[in-house]
Amino acid sequence: MKPEVHGHQKNNIEVSKKFLIVGLGNIGSEYVNTRHNIGFKVLDFLAKKEGLSFETVKLGALAEYKFKGRTFLLLKPNTYMNLSGKAVKFWMDKENIPLENIFVITDDLNLSFGTIRIRKKGSDGGHNGLKNINLVLNTQEYTRFRFGISDEFKKGQQVDYVLGDWDDNEKAKLPERLEVASEIIKSFGTAGLENTMTAFNGK
Repeated sequence: MKPEVHGHQKNNIEVSKKFLIVGLGNIGSEYVNTRHNIGFKVLDFLAKKEGLSFETVKLGALAEYKFKGRTFLLLKPNTYMNLSGKAVKFWMDKENIPLENIFVITDDLNLSFGTIRIRKKGSDGGHNGLKNINLVLNTQEYTRFRFGISDEFKKGQQVDYVLGDWDDNEKAKLPERLEVASEIIKSFGTAGLENTMTAFNGK
């Protein structure tokens, strides 16, 4: 019995060093540079910076990033936004990743452009991707990284705004914001959630 117990403990230690980083977005070339796809854009930025490539896998595209003894699985679901939970649950189960090691990156209309807000739990805030993840996982107790896209649209224009391209001013500021976002991902896996929230929230 003892070797089995020891092996199980070792496995738990290994699991705790594996993280599922989910960037929310919609597949298709027409969505690549839209505000709603900031989750994809953050992961693409990190992958390019670290020389990683995404592989088409079940329910998405996946890249593996190793940093300071941790393994970050960067996942871009291909289910479209309102079915994102299916991909999150599949890879979470397949890779045996605990809920506390899930990190979801999403756009947020309620925050000014580029504003960062990291939370350990919370409601969907009207976001269809988070709504589906909450439903499929049957919990709101997972970390989400909200990236502000502001709400500079006229009444009735929300869909066009969210699915629209960044304006020139936003495009000029995006690289710096994406650099910060990639540091947040690394911090989450190495420094932990609380330290990451303290260091980056509101920055």
